[in-house]
Amino acid sequence: MIFLGLVLAVAAIVTGAAVVLDNTEAVELTAFGDKVPGITSEWQVFMAGAVVAIVFMAGMTIATFGFKRAIGVRRELRELRDEHEVSMQTLELEKRQLQRELAQARRNAPLQSSS
Repeated sequence: MIFLGLVLAVAAIVTGAAVVLDNTEAVELTAFGDKVPGITSEWQVFMAGAVVAIVFMAGMTIATFGFKRAIGVRRELRELRDEHEVSMQTLELEKRQLQRELAQARRNAPLQSSS
């Protein structure tokens, strides 16, 4: 999602730069060295610019949401890793305690059976 947003943003920037640099006449719109068909008046040039701006904003919005999502996933994974580590430490402590209790019970068992 981040990649798609950045691609759209870069495409909008490149298109906008091409339009600005290639246009020397008032009502002829060229992009990448070719005349854009169907655009013959100033308001159409303005609308083309508006479309480029909308595409740029859409790309940046998608990229922003992608970054936020990626950061949230990383945070959640880190929290789960920390929680898992705490659980493992707790289980290890319980295991050691049970091993000590079992060892003590085994030491005391022969004494009880000989009585």
